[in-house]
Amino acid sequence: MLLDWFNTREAAQVGMTLADCYLPDAGGSVAADRKTQPAKSGGSDLQKFLQRVTREAGPLRLNLFKRAKLLNSFKWRLLDRGVDRNTADELTEMVLLQLSGRSLGLSPSDGVARIRSAERGPSRRVPALLADADARMTDGDYAEAASRYQEALALEPRNALAHGKLGLALQLEGKYRQAEAEFRRAIELKPAYAEAYFRLGTVLRWRGNFSASETALRRSIKLDPRNADALVGLGQTLSGLGAWDDTKSCIEKAQRLKPRSATVLCARGWVASIEGRFEEAERVLREAVDVDPQCSEAWAWLADLRRMTPADKDWLQGAERVLAKGVPPVEEAKLRFAMGKYFNDLQSFPRAFKEYKAGNEIYKSVASPYDRAARTRFVDEMIRVYTRERLAAGAAGASESTKPVLVVGMMRSGTSLMEQIIASHPDAAGAGELDFWNSTVEREKKFLQREPPDAPTFRKLADSYLRVLDRRSQQASRVVDKAPVNSDHLGLIHSAFPNARFIYMRRNPIDTCLSCYFQEFASMAAFTLDLSDLAHYYREHHRLIAHWREALPAGTLLEVPYAELIADQEGWSRKVIEFIGLPWDPCCLQFHETARAVVTASNWQVRQRIYSSSVGRWQHYEKFIEPLLELRDLD
Repeated sequence: MLLDWFNTREAAQVGMTLADCYLPDAGGSVAADRKTQPAKSGGSDLQKFLQRVTREAGPLRLNLFKRAKLLNSFKWRLLDRGVDRNTADELTEMVLLQLSGRSLGLSPSDGVARIRSAERGPSRRVPALLADADARMTDGDYAEAASRYQEALALEPRNALAHGKLGLALQLEGKYRQAEAEFRRAIELKPAYAEAYFRLGTVLRWRGNFSASETALRRSIKLDPRNADALVGLGQTLSGLGAWDDTKSCIEKAQRLKPRSATVLCARGWVASIEGRFEEAERVLREAVDVDPQCSEAWAWLADLRRMTPADKDWLQGAERVLAKGVPPVEEAKLRFAMGKYFNDLQSFPRAFKEYKAGNEIYKSVASPYDRAARTRFVDEMIRVYTRERLAAGAAGASESTKPVLVVGMMRSGTSLMEQIIASHPDAAGAGELDFWNSTVEREKKFLQREPPDAPTFRKLADSYLRVLDRRSQQASRVVDKAPVNSDHLGLIHSAFPNARFIYMRRNPIDTCLSCYFQEFASMAAFTLDLSDLAHYYREHHRLIAHWREALPAGTLLEVPYAELIADQEGWSRKVIEFIGLPWDPCCLQFHETARAVVTASNWQVRQRIYSSSVGRWQHYEKFIEPLLELRDLD
């Protein structure tokens, strides 16, 4: 999260104070020798001033935004009091170098020497370029800031701080791949660069690489244990890895460090919502926007806590004010999705679609495009490799465990609801969306997509997966993995666990795809950003599921039609519990009362009683979704 980074009021005040310290005559006139002193002085007066810079600015723990605000305020105070622009620029460079030098362990005299050295070479322009770029960052002009950082790096290509700043500018533009490269280069040049590790971890999480994100964030926290933002980021990453207790521990540590930080308050509200404490979540998120009215994430999350009504007009006005003042593209996209939900809840369907489309278009401009040909090739490979004959023959090294239950289907097809129903059984537990099979195939795709593994590999896969399930619950005889992407890997999973049970959630294809379009899946599912891509992906998904239906042995796969589950909750719940080999328990009908963390986009819905308003929702949007209408023949 970026929220506290923009709270620059104290830094601005220090900048003005330093300018006043350098120009003690408050009457506004400046002596002639004061105007020229910076260009010729390397003596005690300048050293005393630079020492003052360190004393005043040191306690602020400046990040680049606060430092830029301090430098801007310092420079404009000088200009307002009559200092000529060249002198003001040079003084600002001196302050910048002193602040940077402090982080590198330079003394005031070293800082002066560094200034003199810079004047003699081509890198003389670098401090000015960096200061200009920092100022543009505070103004939200990230593209121009990135351009200035690149100019500075052309002169000083080994400047680690400039690489880190360029990475952040690119991150805020939503250019994650380029940002990742810059953060890695910054770390290569400066291995103890805690902030670069923090930003790298954030980008990796947004790109869906949770394991690498965890590694980077843990390194950042080791280098700077008091960085509350990094602790929050690590908590969010760990939630994506299914480590919910560790997630909560990170947020609690961040709260002890900065209890009134908008970033930390946001994280606390998010935790409360995941655990079903929606009133508490709303209260804490409201605190966050009180602390920082520009806290876009808090505004966005507020819309997901309940069904919005006309009485929530104040929320809409707050979100619109944030947008009017300007936010980075990704934060704007989050607010657009939240506004889409607001107008959908109010049944203002044209406006809702407009906002959802705006959010998707923002993400589309920065995400890696969906590769239709690659998707088709993947489905072809799965059908070729995992034939009916091969799956019927079994695999050496397979596990006999009945513990795995995999709820699969397209995203937004009812997988969270089904997991919640099963997890309400006393002998079952929900593990959320585990990344085990997808990451395994991604690591070994050249091998696993061409042929099934050998016996030792199957044995290793099975043992590793059971350890993951045991970490979620050692007592439960069934543990649910509801990652929708597991639909792709049923052949491999069945080969490793022939006694595992698969529950396929089948929802109306247009409702399913529209619901995907209305959720933020950009970092892991680029096909959701475009209706035509969604239609293509669904057809390939439908083709692969048809293959699994025919190829898997009888009794392995149970299809649950979402609309029928809504219409006959008890009947289908009984079928599911019997299918996975457990005795019926009436707790499964009270799934909405089950207390557990639900780290999915459906965490509010699964805590409500069964409702039917999601069936046929696409009809409200029919005139906007022409590419999806061709999926009618697959229903």
